Amino acid sequence: MKKFSIFLLFIVALVGLSSCEHDDDVVFVAQPDPEGVMFTNTFASNYTLTSQVSDNLAERFVWNEVDFSAPTTVTYELQGSASSDFSSFDVIGSTSETNLAVTVGQMMDLAEDAGLDNDPNTEMPNTGMVYFRVRAYAGSGGGNALEEMSEVVSLTVTLPEMGEAEEPKMDLFLVGDATATSWDNTATSNNYPLFRDSENDDIYYYTGKLNAGNIKVIEMRGAWAPQYGGENGSLIYRPTEDVADPPAIPVPAAGYYTFTINVDEMTYTLEPYDASGATEYDMIGLVGEGTTVGWPNDDNPTPDILLTQSEFDPHIWYVKDVELNEAGIKFRANQTWDVNWGGGQNFPSGQATGDDIIVSEEGTYEAWFNDLTGRYIFIPQPEEE
Repeated sequence: MKKFSIFLLFIVALVGLSSCEHDDDVVFVAQPDPEGVMFTNTFASNYTLTSQVSDNLAERFVWNEVDFSAPTTVTYELQGSASSDFSSFDVIGSTSETNLAVTVGQMMDLAEDAGLDNDPNTEMPNTGMVYFRVRAYAGSGGGNALEEMSEVVSLTVTLPEMGEAEEPKMDLFLVGDATATSWDNTATSNNYPLFRDSENDDIYYYTGKLNAGNIKVIEMRGAWAPQYGGENGSLIYRPTEDVADPPAIPVPAAGYYTFTINVDEMTYTLEPYDASGATEYDMIGLVGEGTTVGWPNDDNPTPDILLTQSEFDPHIWYVKDVELNEAGIKFRANQTWDVNWGGGQNFPSGQATGDDIIVSEEGTYEAWFNDLTGRYIFIPQPEEE
């Protein structure tokens, strides 16, 4: 009887072994992902590239996750080229993640391959196009035949010519009894700025609370000229003190408005804005390598430079005398990453895109942020003597 039991156990073991061997014979056949792969981030309209910040982030490319329907690693390869047909290209980097950072220096290499330079004495252009695409393939071997290739994205890049000095940006400020500071216009007054368009320096916006009353626009706190007033949608300019005051622009009733002006076309609009469903945040801070506090990490979880919330309008935030260097920064709410705002290459003014704001010039700034629109502006502060 004992021999029979041992024999029976032997048979059971053989059956089990055979079953395991059959399990090992299961084959997963990787299949193309019908969704393919594509970039999901928003790109800037132009990337200004200088060698002084070659190690800084120019853009973080983000794409969707690819599923090859098999338990295999998916590798993503970001490629860059000077030609749209990718007849030749550089592999910027490979990763198993769905994003990859590209530095200013890497973009400059592509720009030079495209025949761009920053020498004003040559006939070569200093603005042109570079191209990117992402390749997803199964496994970790670059020669794997199963792959997905994204559509090509073309980016405009500029290499500022040597000795080419950019004119300082004009800042504009609100004044009037419809505004937070009323008619107070002294050098130390806190007149709220308008937010300059990142692509057109002639267009300015202000979305926020206004009282019933009047508004004007000044170029410098503490001075009544240059000044803008207007009537019936047309701006009226007062260049100097010896020119008569323009009429103030009326605000019919207290509420939220979007005020837009174009100082080239000399026009303005004042339109009601519905802020009834807007979130009111407890705090908004500024973080990043471009600040004195750096990015959050385990040793530095909440480094935010906290902005002051306007007592007049809870959606307007500001902070004075912020020291910035040429690197990335972001605004974020409540000292977490649940809600945050960036702006790519749009410095010193722009609107949130999700990417880091790249500080293009080191200095001390007055920073303003509007959480209704995601618009921000950094106003350079004079150096102390």
